Amino acid sequence: MAGKAYQAAAKVIDKTKRVSVEEAFLLLKQSYDERQKVHAPRKGDRKTMDETVEVAINLGVNPKYADQMVRGAVVLPHGTGKTVRVAVFAKGERAKEAEEAGADIVGAEDLGDKVAGGFLDFDATVATPDMMGVVGRLGRVLGPRGLMPNPKVGTVTMDVAKAVRELKGGRVEFRVEKAGIVHARLGKASFAPEKLRENLSALMDVIIKAKPATAKGTYLKGIAVTTTMGPSIRIDVNTVAK
Repeated sequence: MAGKAYQAAAKVIDKTKRVSVEEAFLLLKQSYDERQKVHAPRKGDRKTMDETVEVAINLGVNPKYADQMVRGAVVLPHGTGKTVRVAVFAKGERAKEAEEAGADIVGAEDLGDKVAGGFLDFDATVATPDMMGVVGRLGRVLGPRGLMPNPKVGTVTMDVAKAVRELKGGRVEFRVEKAGIVHARLGKASFAPEKLRENLSALMDVIIKAKPATAKGTYLKGIAVTTTMGPSIRIDVNTVAK
């Protein structure tokens, strides 16, 4: 049985309806506020958690075919609200540039040895092409955690400073899953509805442009947004697709 907070949030959402993008984020904010009333912290309690806002996008593709794999990255205009720790594999001048751009960890073979030994105190990785021999040996460690640098999303690059700044500034990478769904972070529940809407718009622009030429039928099949612990809100795709 759902908890009182969830039930309070669900009362403001009609699960049978698909709403416009504008209405979706107003409802999301309203339902989140209703839950917070139930969990209103008493004097002396810790501050209520600022939950993450996420989107799930159901695409009309079959990811088992390489030519229908949808993946990419986008820098959200209002960021994600999350502090991202970035590790960079680079040497010499590129290592210096990464440090100046705000990278949290910079190294070469020494960093590779640390990661192989279990060090994973970072959220994203960047590597220069000449370091991929070192990084490639860490595939079994980095791959399952989604931390493997990839040239297709701009994390294998000579412009490490740009990559670091984007990751720190709200860059989100996405990749369609086996069921044809893309999951991505849009921000925090404390964000104003218009900021969440603009973040979704930036993400959708990239996903729409990434439509595979071999994809048949309806490409955008469904979109839903939710907070970490709240009910989902389904969006009318006709208010998104342009």
